[in-house]
Amino acid sequence: MDLTDLDIIDAHIHQWDPRTTPRHFSKLATLLRYLPLPVDVAAKLAPRGDREFVGDPSAYLGPYLPADYRADLGKTRVDAIAHVEVEWTGWKPDETRWVASLPFGVDTPALAAIIASADPAAADFGAVLDAHQSASPLLRGIRAMVAHHPDPAVKSFAPNDSLTAPAFLNGFPQLAQRGLSFDAWVYSVQLPDVTALAESFPEVPIVLDHLGTPAGIFGPVGKNTGHTPAQRQALFERWRDDLTELAAQPAVVAKVSGLMMPVLGHPVPPRGAPTPVPELVERVGPLLAHALAVFGPDRLIWGSNFPVDKPITSITGAVETVATALTEAGADQDTLRKVFGGNAARVYRMDTTS
Repeated sequence: MDLTDLDIIDAHIHQWDPRTTPRHFSKLATLLRYLPLPVDVAAKLAPRGDREFVGDPSAYLGPYLPADYRADLGKTRVDAIAHVEVEWTGWKPDETRWVASLPFGVDTPALAAIIASADPAAADFGAVLDAHQSASPLLRGIRAMVAHHPDPAVKSFAPNDSLTAPAFLNGFPQLAQRGLSFDAWVYSVQLPDVTALAESFPEVPIVLDHLGTPAGIFGPVGKNTGHTPAQRQALFERWRDDLTELAAQPAVVAKVSGLMMPVLGHPVPPRGAPTPVPELVERVGPLLAHALAVFGPDRLIWGSNFPVDKPITSITGAVETVATALTEAGADQDTLRKVFGGNAARVYRMDTTS
């Protein structure tokens, strides 16, 4: 395994500035700026679902911008990135315009694609898509926040019927009309809904974010998710079977990203002390082996999901973990080149020549 031979595209990063941009946690970040509390004290005031989702709130309470991402790269060389929406409130296309204005491609990787925020169920969905496309020629698709978990103590972002609501299904074909893809970020219990969506709209490319986020698969979260070995094994088996069915849809690709999200049940290490790579490989290896088996080398895309995964690992640690686990599952160097770059360039229609 030669990581220096990889032209890496990070197909899933987030940028934000809660002090100057309208996000759901911007008000809290502003409040804590003027009412300073230690981060760990502030974290204890948050609901349980929020605490377990973020692990360490440090990255959420201040800006995360190109220079911060460059610093987090460490020894890893990334050539280009795709930015994925981060829950702006108000007029969604403003986020696309803001992201396109950030200083990427100077002494940082190039911004090669934008996945924007839009809701297919909204009455103005078409107008929002057109405004996103006007805001930047790098628009390649959208993501709607549709993740819902049946455990009430696991953080949900949408109602449980978001992917099946008539208004959502009626608006969804407008993506195909504009040549745009759909990033589906769901919890693993929603994988059958993604499969049904792909069956109904094969003309829309669907990117499954974070392999479906099987919350609690590595440890306890919520009231009753992943609290026992039996629960975790059942979680894995249901995730495995549902992912297999989804992979049968040829227009679906999967991101091997977000596998170090705290909500999966990872123990959160002390701040500044990432989890050792061998430990992470042991945890995520079975997920990556199955994903490679059912999606194959041409339908897997790597993304760091930074800074959301930062409480558990570094970007270098994430690359080494995924590359090691895939190699142990039988991936050769050509497969790694596809997963860490070529597939993202193809799916998101990236121009990485400049």
